[in-house]
Amino acid sequence: MRKRVIAAILAGMLIVSAGGCGKGAVSSGNVVDNSDASESSLNVVAEDTETSVGQEKNADSKNSSIAGLNDTAGTGEDADTQNAGVTALSLMQQVNTGDEQIIDDNYRTWYEVFVYSFFDSDGDGIGDLKGLTEKLDYINDGDPSTDTDLGCNGIWLMPVMPSTTYHKYDVTDYLDIDPEYGTMDDFKNLVAACHDRGINVIIDLVMNHTSSQHEWFKTAAEYLKNLPEGATPDASECPYVDYYNFSKEMQGGYSNIDGTDWYYESQFWSEMPDLNLGNQAVRDEFDKIVDFWLDLGVDGFRLDAAKEYYSGSVDKNVEVLSWFNSMVKEKREDAYIVAEVWADQNTYAKYYESGIDSCFDFSFADSTGTIATVLKNGSASSYGKALVSLQDNLSQYSDSYIDAPFYTNHDMARGAGYYSGDDSEKQMKIAQAMNLMMSGSAFLYYGEELGMKGSGKDENKRAPMYWSEDATTDGMCKGPADMDSIKMKYGALDTQEADGNSIYQFIKQTIKLRNEYPEIARGTVKFEENISDDKVCVIKKTYGDSEILLVYNLAPESADVDLSGVTVGEKSGSDLEIGGVLLTDAKEATFSDGTLTMPGYSVVIVK
Repeated sequence: MRKRVIAAILAGMLIVSAGGCGKGAVSSGNVVDNSDASESSLNVVAEDTETSVGQEKNADSKNSSIAGLNDTAGTGEDADTQNAGVTALSLMQQVNTGDEQIIDDNYRTWYEVFVYSFFDSDGDGIGDLKGLTEKLDYINDGDPSTDTDLGCNGIWLMPVMPSTTYHKYDVTDYLDIDPEYGTMDDFKNLVAACHDRGINVIIDLVMNHTSSQHEWFKTAAEYLKNLPEGATPDASECPYVDYYNFSKEMQGGYSNIDGTDWYYESQFWSEMPDLNLGNQAVRDEFDKIVDFWLDLGVDGFRLDAAKEYYSGSVDKNVEVLSWFNSMVKEKREDAYIVAEVWADQNTYAKYYESGIDSCFDFSFADSTGTIATVLKNGSASSYGKALVSLQDNLSQYSDSYIDAPFYTNHDMARGAGYYSGDDSEKQMKIAQAMNLMMSGSAFLYYGEELGMKGSGKDENKRAPMYWSEDATTDGMCKGPADMDSIKMKYGALDTQEADGNSIYQFIKQTIKLRNEYPEIARGTVKFEENISDDKVCVIKKTYGDSEILLVYNLAPESADVDLSGVTVGEKSGSDLEIGGVLLTDAKEATFSDGTLTMPGYSVVIVK
C-alpha cells in the first residue's frame, strides 16, 4: 500500500474547495508540425472536430493495423545539450527534491486509459485488463521513493462493458466485462492492484444511451413490431417500451425501427438509442448498476454525454445529475463523479448546481482552448485572468466543486499537432504543465506524456500506446481497425526514458511537483497582475495557511521577474526561495536578491 506522507505544515488543515471544480532522430527545434495531417504519409483530416463517439462504425478489430507507428521522428534531444552532459531532467532533479504529500481525497491526477489500445497481455493485438494490470507500475508503482512511475494516483477507464464496437460506448450489458478485455475476475484483480498502489479507479458510465443490441431495446423493438395496428404501447405488457423515447413521428435525431412506422431517439447514432432517464424504472436500473460496480471496488464514475440526457435542456440535465449524485453518495459518500458536459464554461458551470464533484473543463482544453490560444497568440496575463474568471464562475454554483482540467481526450486531436515552428515541442511541454498545475482533479490522456499524434477520425485519436518504436514488441496493440497509418513525431517510451530532455521526463517532473505541493491541486487562485505581463504569469495559490507562487514564463525568451515586493506565506523579497522548476531545455532558473531569472517556456515554484 502506498505510504501516505502528510507534511506537518498540513496537520489539522481544513480542506478548502474554492480552488478546484467540475477532445530517425531529429533536433526538437527543427520539426514543424501544425497538425497531424502535415505528415504526407497520413490520410487524416486536418481538423480538430468535435466528433461523437456514437458516429463510429463497428470494426473487425482482428484485422487492425499499426502500420507506420514504428516510423518515428526522434526524441527532440538537443545535440549541444547532449554533448554537455546536462539535461533539463538533471537540472530539474537538482531542485525538485521534496517528498510527496499524498492526501487521500478526490483531488487527484487521473490517467485516462483506452484499454483497447493500451497493453496486450495475450498476443491478440487488443489491449486488455490483464495488460493494464501488468503496466500499473508505469502509472504508479505505489512507492513514493522511486522515480520510475508517472505518479498518477487515479485511473479513468473508458468503457469496459460488453459492446458491439471497438470504442464500447454502446453498452449491451451494464453488469459484465467485454470479453475482448477479459473477465470479471480480471477486473477485480485490476481494482485490487490499483488500490494496493494508492490508485483510485473510476469507470465510464454511459447513461444517455444503450446499444441497439441491448436486451432492453431488442425486447421493446420486437414488441412494437408485433403491436397491432392502431394499438397503444402498454408498459404493463412490455416495460421496456418506456425505457426509450419511441414515437410515430419522425423527428430530428430519431431513427426508424425497420419494418415499422415507429421511430426512436438516437441523437448520436442509430445503433445507440437514447434512454428515457425521466422513467423511474430506468433510474432503478442504474441504481442497481451503481451498486454492482461500487461493490466491485470502483471509486466513482465518469458520466458520458451528460449534456445530452435531455438535449437542449440544462435544467432537466441538472435534475438527472442531482438524482444520480444523491443516489451514489448515499451508497458511498467519497465516491467521485465527473461529468462530460461539452459546452462553453458558462454552460457547464451551471451543472455544478447538481452537487456532483466535477465537470470537465472544456474551456481550457483542445487546440482552441485557453491554454493553446495563450501559447499561440495570447499573452501570459490572459492565462492568469482566465484562471480567476474560472474560479469565480464555478463558485457561483457550488462551494464544493472540484474543477476537472484536461488538455486533450479521446474525442480531440492530440496535443502534438497544436503548434508549429522551432518552439513547438517546448510549447507542447509547457501546455501540459499549464493543465497539470491547475486547481482541481487534473486529467492526462494516455500517450500525451509521449507526445503521441492522432487527429481526424476518432480511431486516430485512440492509437496504440507507444511503448516501443518496434510495433512487433510484446504487448504492443494494433489499434482500431479503421485507424490510419500514423507517423509519430517523437520517440516511443523506450527511447524517451533515456532522454533527459524528453516530453516524458518533463511530464513526470510536473506530476511530481503536483504531488509534492498540495496547494497546486487544492489552492485558491490569486492572479498577481501587477508583476505579470505578456510573457510572464504569476499565480499565488493558498491552501489553508500555506501559500506558494507559480511563475510561468510562456515566451521563448528568458525573463527576469521582480519578486521583491511579493509576500508568500511569512516570507517576502530576498527571503523567498525556489521550491521547484519545470524546464523545457537545459537552462536553469535562478533567484537572487528578490529577482527570479527564468529561461523561456519554464515554470518555477517560489515559496
